[in-house]
Amino acid sequence: MKFRHVAIIATFSITLFASGIEFQYLEQSSKRVLPNKQNEILSYHSVVKDAMKSVVNISTKKTTKTSFYSGSFGQMFNDPFFRQFFGRGFGDLFPQERIERSLGSGVILTHNGYIVTNNHVVENADEIIVALGDDNKEYSATIIGTDKDSDLALIKIDAKNLHPIKLSSDRELLVGDVVFAIGNPFGVGQTVTKGIVSATNRDKIGINRYENFIQTDASINPGNSGGALIDSRGALVGINSAILTRSGANNGIGFAIPVYMVEDVVRKLAKSGKVERGYLGVTISDLSSDARSLYKKDKGAIILDVAEGTPAHKAGLKRGDLIFSVDGKKIESSSELTRVIGSYNPNSTITLGVERNKKEITIKLKLASRDGVISALNEGFIEGLSLAQITRENAQRFRIPSNIRGVLVTDVKPSSKAEKLGFQPGDVIVQVEGMEIETLEDLSAATNKYRKGAKRVFINRYGQTLMQIVE
Repeated sequence: MKFRHVAIIATFSITLFASGIEFQYLEQSSKRVLPNKQNEILSYHSVVKDAMKSVVNISTKKTTKTSFYSGSFGQMFNDPFFRQFFGRGFGDLFPQERIERSLGSGVILTHNGYIVTNNHVVENADEIIVALGDDNKEYSATIIGTDKDSDLALIKIDAKNLHPIKLSSDRELLVGDVVFAIGNPFGVGQTVTKGIVSATNRDKIGINRYENFIQTDASINPGNSGGALIDSRGALVGINSAILTRSGANNGIGFAIPVYMVEDVVRKLAKSGKVERGYLGVTISDLSSDARSLYKKDKGAIILDVAEGTPAHKAGLKRGDLIFSVDGKKIESSSELTRVIGSYNPNSTITLGVERNKKEITIKLKLASRDGVISALNEGFIEGLSLAQITRENAQRFRIPSNIRGVLVTDVKPSSKAEKLGFQPGDVIVQVEGMEIETLEDLSAATNKYRKGAKRVFINRYGQTLMQIVE
């Protein structure tokens, strides 16, 4: 088929009146100079050389079992029509073992071998090998603890006299600050790239649950995950975590987990091997431009729903309340409230600043455990379901499109109520009755709200929306 390009040319007569505009100028005379003397070389070597000794290469191996009927066949045999005739698990009659290998990076935190990396680098690994950046000596590593919600993990090697990185004590990064990313991109070996801080406090990217990323244009590529982002002093300011890309390679938009979050998570992992987070029990949203006229405060998190029996319900929080502070710390968005509440331990007592009917009140309450809520959901929502927040890893595993939001069904117990109702691993619960579901907290609130009688549960399965009636 041939296409014709047609250009339409029109002539307009426009008169500009600019006599009322006054422009602001910098000093007109300028001087161009070299940043150094002609016999000197501009170099950042002295800044990065010590930090490079603290960054390690990580290689992992894990064994996975795959169905003989994978890909489109696997989806076909998961279809209820085929399961009716062939039975559950027909496609798994011929399981095959496959060894997956991956590369990443890590950062040495202590002289005796504690290393921080990304959770997705070491998750489900059967074997973790750490190679030091300065001499490539290899060590077998053990996992101390992992935290999916922040995408951080703490591992340890049996070594002494290592070179721990120095952490930045300055909590405020500024856009335009020079930063360096150190890691092992594509397995080529230790590499340093330079850029600037492009933005701070980036959230709602859809990578982790607790997001507050540093955005940088320093090149971050596959294999850089878990490596160091340092400032111009050589101090750690973040752990490289992810990129936004269409090609799979760097496009100038990389994200790093800020050092203060790394400190908090690592301390908890070192102490107990896991991170327990506080739970409030509310469904929240940002303060929209349309709603601002109804509140005195112009920033905060609006409560859309309160789950029964939760700390928020017991303390008297209501729909429409605007939370604008936690223990005196200003809250500017719903994602910030999620992060702040999650930074507290269960059973912590906090004080909320709340606006209700344009009046400011304070509410004191004791937080519950988010892990306990997840356990209760797994046991109490529908018997036989295992539920989880959607992450990048399980989205890839179950082939969930990036635009789908909801709570993921990761497993269904044989002969359970959930299986009899027709639920399958990979289903995404997107709505319960009239309440849209995006998080486990949303599902908890919906479970409490529609506790009695039959309820419609809407799920997304391979791009199609289905409805289940649950008693």
